[in-house]
Amino acid sequence: MPPRTPLPLIGVSACRKAAGHATSHCVGDKYVDAVIEAAEGLPVIVPAMGSAVDPAALLDRLDGLLLTGSPSNLDPELYGGGRRPRDDTADPHRDATTLPLIRACIDRGVPLLALCRGLQEVNVALGGSLHGRLHEIPGRDDHRSDKTRSYAERYDPRHPVTLTPGGLLARLYDGASSIEVNSLHGQGIDRLAPGLAALAMAPDGTIEAVGRQGAKGFVLAVQWHPEWQAAHIETHRRLFAAFGDACRIHLQSRGSHERSGALA
Repeated sequence: MPPRTPLPLIGVSACRKAAGHATSHCVGDKYVDAVIEAAEGLPVIVPAMGSAVDPAALLDRLDGLLLTGSPSNLDPELYGGGRRPRDDTADPHRDATTLPLIRACIDRGVPLLALCRGLQEVNVALGGSLHGRLHEIPGRDDHRSDKTRSYAERYDPRHPVTLTPGGLLARLYDGASSIEVNSLHGQGIDRLAPGLAALAMAPDGTIEAVGRQGAKGFVLAVQWHPEWQAAHIETHRRLFAAFGDACRIHLQSRGSHERSGALA
């Protein structure tokens, strides 16, 4: 029997939430399922432990990192946005975990796919800023989830996005000029971080996807939710398949490096 090809280990960011008198680290099934079924990887939950998580030690063992969406928002003080509104849901432990991991991923060339809150984390980690309440900005649409609809209905396509010609997303979708996305978010990019390039734009001018210029590895962040039925919706499957391919390449290069080191 030929040896089994190892699956790439893909870290999946967790949120830290109150659970009775304690806290727990939570990741939605849809993200785990997307890694298994569409990226064809092995998901490893990354707890929101802040400085207790050593980015270098973690990335030594991972072949990719998926940053999930979340009901919580980044602390505005991280991007010069002032004090947090009282009704804003916070997760400072996640902030302290993901931002250093993003910078370490990009420095090392570890494949990175960031979704919804993850896109906002990438922009802030690299020096950009956010609109804390996008729907209050003149000329912008309300991209928030409609809680009057069923859970499944909320993830239906909301609007098209225009893809940057020649960009990573346009290439993934065979040169398409636009795709329909299930964008659900209350915050959005204000000032784009240095080194990031806009890859998709909503009709109201909101940046809906970004990539890293001159990146060592795969770096893609989208404001929508391709993890939803990722193995069954073609536009979602393509995105995760490309991420999975990048993770397998990283796994192979990491294995070659480890073998060469052992022989040295």
